Parts: sequence; C-alpha cells; structure tokens
Amino acid sequence: ANIVHPGPVDTDMNPGDGPFAAAQAAMTAVGRFGTAEEVASMVAYLADAEYVTGAEFSVDGGHAA
Repeated sequence: ANIVHPGPVDTDMNPGDGPFAAAQAAMTAVGRFGTAEEVASMVAYLADAEYVTGAEFSVDGGHAA
C-alpha cells in the first residue's frame, strides 16, 4: 500500500479563504493552500506506478518540512 498525506487543501470544508486559512497557509513553504487537482495528480501517478510500493508521499507544500 502507498499513502498520500495531503496538507492544507482548498476544499468546501476547509476553504482557502476561511477564517483560519491565512495561518494554515503561512505554515507551508509555498505560502498557499494546495488544490484538489494537485493531490489527485499524485494519486493518479501512484495508480499507474506498478513498481512503487510501501511508500508515503506528502503533498503539502512543505507543511511538514
């Protein structure tokens, strides 16, 4: 199994312009929320990557760095 760890992502439940968004975005290296498309691109890559197993990927704009 592979794991994708998303960081702050602009969604309906966690909007990029919500009351806590500025603080969350400030904690990323890129200074912004991610998009659903950015997380989906990693998931799509992993769905096709037959030789990648047991890996963890952070799609978080440097939030955990």
